[in-house]
Amino acid sequence: MKIKLGIIGFGGMGKWHAENAPRAGVEIAAVCDIEEEKQQDALKKGYKVYTTADELLEDKEVNTVILTVPNYLHKEMCIKAAKAGKNVITEKPAAMNVQELDEMEAACKEAGVFFTAHQNRRWDRDMLIVKKAYDENMLGNIFTIESKLHSGNGYMHEWHIYKKYGGGMIYDWGVHLIDQILFMMPGVKIKSIYADIQNVLHEEVDDYFKIIMKMENGITVHIELSTYILEYQPRWLVGGDKGTMIVKNFACDGNIYRTGKMLEKLPPQITETEAGPTRQFAPVPPGGIVTEPLPEIQTDWVDFYRNVDDVLNRRAESKIKISEVRRVLAVMEAAWKSAETGEAILFE
Repeated sequence: MKIKLGIIGFGGMGKWHAENAPRAGVEIAAVCDIEEEKQQDALKKGYKVYTTADELLEDKEVNTVILTVPNYLHKEMCIKAAKAGKNVITEKPAAMNVQELDEMEAACKEAGVFFTAHQNRRWDRDMLIVKKAYDENMLGNIFTIESKLHSGNGYMHEWHIYKKYGGGMIYDWGVHLIDQILFMMPGVKIKSIYADIQNVLHEEVDDYFKIIMKMENGITVHIELSTYILEYQPRWLVGGDKGTMIVKNFACDGNIYRTGKMLEKLPPQITETEAGPTRQFAPVPPGGIVTEPLPEIQTDWVDFYRNVDDVLNRRAESKIKISEVRRVLAVMEAAWKSAETGEAILFE
């Protein structure tokens, strides 16, 4: 079975799917958007264009749809597509909440169609480097993982600034950052979730959050995002008893740091430093810390579509299961509850 894709919503991500899915052998069968400017843009690129989703769903050439519409429309569009007999891929977040997702999954099961979400950042190189260190015990027993994403951009864009459309940074990026951690540690339960969620520049939707998850394996996970922290922090910091990993950015600059010679005891004399007299935080002597390069990882976002093709042709299972998508949404709901009550939420 060849994937013949209908793209519902021809904005930024809709165009990305149109340009990149063919690299995995996907045929772009049709595009729809309600805005005339985007319709004209799609026509110029040679796509078959519809003005409504209903028209596209009547097209018998389309066997799979990708929903790249504002978040609040995912449930409605998914159920329509399932009833029309189309396999359904939603952009993230798949739904506004767990209840919506359950209704969408039920509709797809009843119609006998495949359903998944485009959690493309499972293929991010920076995250896969951290996952490799976790999987291969490169840092020994890990006790903390910090996943941070900061931007000096300030304002968000388009419909993302409106609550009624499903805007805000937890829906936009939190869903990715949470999913990456759960993907990294499959089967590891979350003991508790604490969250601080704020509106720094935006009245309606969140533009800062910090989520702390205590994992059953002893790791404390810190996830922080801000659209208005004006100096970038390391994308990842991972601390273990055999070393520390820093991944500075999406370009994967950084190193692994290890102890060249472990201090068995602090020196007897107090050292004068910029911070005043101290022994514990005196400068490390030469050779005390050694660096190693980050491990190499090759990855491609379009592997998502290669996996969907394998699933539809019964060669593999889906790498993004709805049960996993559901768990991410449940974490998001717990984070909102924690932020509202100011208390940690016991989770699993």
